[in-house]
Amino acid sequence: MKKHNAIQSLSLVILAAMLGGCASSVNTPDQAAGASAANESVSFPDAGNAWLNGGTFIDVEQLRRIGRGMTKNQVRELISYPHFSEGLFGPKEWDYLFNFRTGRGDEFVTCQYKVVYKDGVSDAMHWKDPACAGYLQPRVSEVVRPVAATAAPQRFKVAADALFAFDRSSAADMLPEGRNQLDALAAQLKGQYKRFDTVTVIGHTDRLGSDAYNQALSIARAATVRDYLIAQGLPQSALRAFGVGKTQPLVQCTDSQQRAQLIACLQPNRRVELEVTGER
Repeated sequence: MKKHNAIQSLSLVILAAMLGGCASSVNTPDQAAGASAANESVSFPDAGNAWLNGGTFIDVEQLRRIGRGMTKNQVRELISYPHFSEGLFGPKEWDYLFNFRTGRGDEFVTCQYKVVYKDGVSDAMHWKDPACAGYLQPRVSEVVRPVAATAAPQRFKVAADALFAFDRSSAADMLPEGRNQLDALAAQLKGQYKRFDTVTVIGHTDRLGSDAYNQALSIARAATVRDYLIAQGLPQSALRAFGVGKTQPLVQCTDSQQRAQLIACLQPNRRVELEVTGER
């Protein structure tokens, strides 16, 4: 009898251990959505320090696609640039302010979201408020609002050689052709958009010169274009300038060419791009 009881007790211990192991392997809703809840070791910036005041209404379907192992360019394609002044390629964390509709009229909540990078790819995602991950879960009956125009950013590209004199970046160095292109672009955007959420200006250079020099030049040119568009009536609160230097070339050219030919070959890489989101 004692032997039977001992065997029965041992069986119960093994069963409890098995159940405990099963319970620890169950994915939480946060993990299923590709974003883990915030923990004590994760710190978030003050929401008031975001350059994008009030955050942006994120396309939930795009956010659901974020996961581990993605490059910064892949993350940017889905949820755009970070909303805090963290830089693009050096920092290992990107922070965002996302707005979600609650389903009660026009009510919405604002949530802070963080993507952490390791070895150049996304390694973890966190919410400051773990409850915010619930907004990524599909709803049984989801009201479709007419916000399709804000789902994907509208992109524009202007050749840097048309905007600025060679190796220059200030407003005084802007060429007449560049001013005309920006005037036309500002007028087009003001005519298309009822509301601007973000207008991101990204400066690019070719590979000639040092990394530090090209990074500084790309930032300076983006900032000049940003300020010019603000002067043309685009909302300052929506505009943001980034420089990525020579890290995102469109074409590759060999050094065997004459320098003048090489400069001409690399021309597509010298550019300023705009990504615009808002209500059209």
